Amino acid sequence: MSESMSARVGVLEEMAEDIRDFPAENAGGGAHALGNDNGRVGALGARRCAMRRGAAVQDRAQERKSWIDCDYTDAEAIEVLRCADSGVRPDLSRHGYRFAKRAFDIVASGAAIALLLAPSVVLSAIICIKSPGAGPLYSQVRAGRLRKDGSFRLFRMWKFRSMVPHADEMLAELRDRNEADGPLFKIKDDPRIIPGVGHFIRKHSIDELPQLLNVFVGQMTLIGPRPALPSEVMQYDGRAMRRLTVKPGCGGAWQAGERSDSTFEGMVVADLDYIEASSFKHDLALIFGTLRSMLDGKGAY
Repeated sequence: MSESMSARVGVLEEMAEDIRDFPAENAGGGAHALGNDNGRVGALGARRCAMRRGAAVQDRAQERKSWIDCDYTDAEAIEVLRCADSGVRPDLSRHGYRFAKRAFDIVASGAAIALLLAPSVVLSAIICIKSPGAGPLYSQVRAGRLRKDGSFRLFRMWKFRSMVPHADEMLAELRDRNEADGPLFKIKDDPRIIPGVGHFIRKHSIDELPQLLNVFVGQMTLIGPRPALPSEVMQYDGRAMRRLTVKPGCGGAWQAGERSDSTFEGMVVADLDYIEASSFKHDLALIFGTLRSMLDGKGAY
């Protein structure tokens, strides 16, 4: 192993140790009603960035927002989250509601997969023609619902490819053009999007349809908070971390509302309100709201 790689592994091991040892009171606001261990990962992110930029963690923690500015890559974040304790426990209450929700997920996603199989083959062929050398499907590691012990559950989420190959490698060059706030990254005229078909499937969220496979196997649900990237989770404070107490969804309050036009704080508020008021009737209303947003294409890019 090279010296640079050894040093990097050492840093990751130290960061993982810091997650357990760094006091939660430095994690900032938003840990209320969740115990004294909240925000450990967010606090770690603040500590690392403060060391890099010469700022104090406590100064960052006093900012009234649901994230802590940091600059982890997804690869670094994955290594940390694999051995990290979130300080939060998943919501495993309401067994009847969760049973009905899971049963509906299996039936609805299975029927949708069968119904959309032929159109998906056609779309896959179009994507391959428009973006030679790239497969029609694209996957990313995302954060799922926390495990019972509060550790992070990571899974591979699938999409139809809407961007050119190596789009992730181009991300660093586009950071200065980010039009979203907090951990989110959004550009209305993203140069990485495949012309024509890429813009269309993103506008109508057709690129998200392969996530029905994630729903069918139980990694996601039809309605819930959108699954976050590992690098985004590293910036969460205790309040935003509550998004991970339930399964992530294909659609939800955010998608049925402002979608990409919303702020990160608006997304957190919408998701936490959903978690507090979730019911099977509410889920059905959000399914229709998400379908309506997909059809009109407003707020998506």
